[in-house]
Amino acid sequence: MKEESRTVVTEKNLRYRDAGVDVEAGDRFAAGLGNLAAGTKRPEVLGGIGGFAGLFALNTQAMSEPVLVSGTDGVGTKLLVAQQAGRHTTIGVDLVAMCVNDVLTVGAEPLFFLDYLATGALDPQSGNEVVAGIVEGCKQAGCALLGGETAEMPGMYAPGHYDLAGFSVGVVDRPNILDGSRIQAGDVVLGIASSGIHSNGYSLVRHVLFQANNFDLFDTPKGLERPLVDELLTPTQIYVNAILPVLKTHEIHGMAHITGGGIAGNIRRVIPEGLRAVLDRSCWQEPAIFRFFRSLGVPPEEMDLTFNLGLGMAVICPESDANAVRNQVASLGYPCHQIGVVEAGTHDVILRGVPSA
Repeated sequence: MKEESRTVVTEKNLRYRDAGVDVEAGDRFAAGLGNLAAGTKRPEVLGGIGGFAGLFALNTQAMSEPVLVSGTDGVGTKLLVAQQAGRHTTIGVDLVAMCVNDVLTVGAEPLFFLDYLATGALDPQSGNEVVAGIVEGCKQAGCALLGGETAEMPGMYAPGHYDLAGFSVGVVDRPNILDGSRIQAGDVVLGIASSGIHSNGYSLVRHVLFQANNFDLFDTPKGLERPLVDELLTPTQIYVNAILPVLKTHEIHGMAHITGGGIAGNIRRVIPEGLRAVLDRSCWQEPAIFRFFRSLGVPPEEMDLTFNLGLGMAVICPESDANAVRNQVASLGYPCHQIGVVEAGTHDVILRGVPSA
């Protein structure tokens, strides 16, 4: 078989920048991150940003069996809303929140955080806004921004688009791990309020608002008190400062971070076999944004499966501690409600009643 001849034209002085990657701009961007990250530094951090790896010296003298706890997550298509709006200052808080809230559910204190930012072409302004949000999230969580990675990948992402991933590591003393095994019949379920949609369900949100109903991102529809862009970009609540003090003063049997899968789906993950949680929807008020989605025709079962409906974290504790836990969490600035009980029965989480108006 005859091989076809091919003419190769060689162009001189081809550079990485010609392929869409500006190494010098990336270096300048990375160099500026050290000052931002310095605001999150903990005493255990060794060195600074810029090395091949971050160093963290564990100080666990007060623990009998320290166990490291890791969590990773992203922000999903909420990123598309931020990119459409040109607002990048809060999406980093979401990234930290989605990771540290997961780590928190086993009773762990978040220690440090790393991020991964990928884009087609680095825009220093939006990149700095994203990282500033990550720094703010780390400050709220009390963890150090230990390092990260910024990747330019021309052709992988459309102009102006980027993706984020986050990684958090915490520590808990092994005897204090919360894995749900302590939960028993008679326990009380408390729900700590969310700050809104958080970072789940945005593919449905975008479909309902912008495709099925043709709203503009900056509209303020009837039933809402502020523009959609503000509702949709409200950052995910970080619960570290609500939970860590309670763990030191009260008996807690289990926790669930209410993310994709909704209230029932996430609480079910920590309820042991032979028990069920029975919850009353009337015990808390749904934020207006969820009532608005209901008015647009999202069916109840889809609402339950997709959204947090106003509760971002569930705490399960003995009945004898319930009032004290609820009051302590509320005193720390986090509205908290008694939403149900645990009882013997087929493994399940049951939502009864109708949402409070």
